[in-house]
Amino acid sequence: MFIDSHCHLNFPELKGDLDAILQRMVQASVDQAVCICTKVEEADEVLHIAEQHNNLWASVGVHPDNEGVSEPSQGWLVQRSHHPRVVAIGETGLDYYRLNGRTVADMQWQRDRFATHIAAARAVDLPLVVHTRSASDDTMRMLRELGGYGSVDAAGTGEGVATDNGTALPRARGVLHCFTESLEVAKAALDIGFYISFSGIITFKNAADLREVVAYVPNDRFLIETDSPYLAPAPHRGKTNTPAFVPLVAQQIAQCKHISVEEVGRLSSENFYRLFSKASVVAPVSLP
Repeated sequence: MFIDSHCHLNFPELKGDLDAILQRMVQASVDQAVCICTKVEEADEVLHIAEQHNNLWASVGVHPDNEGVSEPSQGWLVQRSHHPRVVAIGETGLDYYRLNGRTVADMQWQRDRFATHIAAARAVDLPLVVHTRSASDDTMRMLRELGGYGSVDAAGTGEGVATDNGTALPRARGVLHCFTESLEVAKAALDIGFYISFSGIITFKNAADLREVVAYVPNDRFLIETDSPYLAPAPHRGKTNTPAFVPLVAQQIAQCKHISVEEVGRLSSENFYRLFSKASVVAPVSLP
């Protein structure tokens, strides 16, 4: 009934208890989950988890906040994306929250990394899983400028910039995950066809503005996630998060949108398959 579109099952807090976590997913009617890659060094482990469980998927990418790690090339991202369990490029994006004495100009390495991910995603026509924190202006600017949105014809149907061999690349598409930005940022993302994914943060008492964004986002453009092991929703805030808690996110969305939890599950699952279309070729399978 529910799909966790973003979790980190390979992180130390979860991987040692994976069998129990998968069983709790079944008990919570969470049919599938996407295991998100955040470093080149962990890609094999993330893919292995997805290979072992036919209700789990994977992404390939390097988180913008990870420093001192291997840089992904476009070729590496493209090659890894051909794995049958990989449904997205990312987690990628920009994060200026911890500048540690640096300026935004000093963060060019993040922008270069993001550009590499955008190019790879367009090359293989897979969605981007985008992280943005304290950097929404640059994030949206890069998605518009590098995502093929600058070459739209008069009818608004342009497919993007041409490659060297004269073929047209598809526009960048994807999701702003664990959304915590303003309504204006949500509108900017929706305007270029991106989806918005909500996490347990929307259940926090101080998240009233974010719940207004939940109510605004169209029913065909939202996803649900845990970002586990982090950001456990109320009433489990402060505890280790798992995909089994994603129904609590759905409950909050249902309240914001004045629809049933079952409808949130149906809509978010349909949206998941529309965006992560590579996953749609395999029917959801829960563990016994």
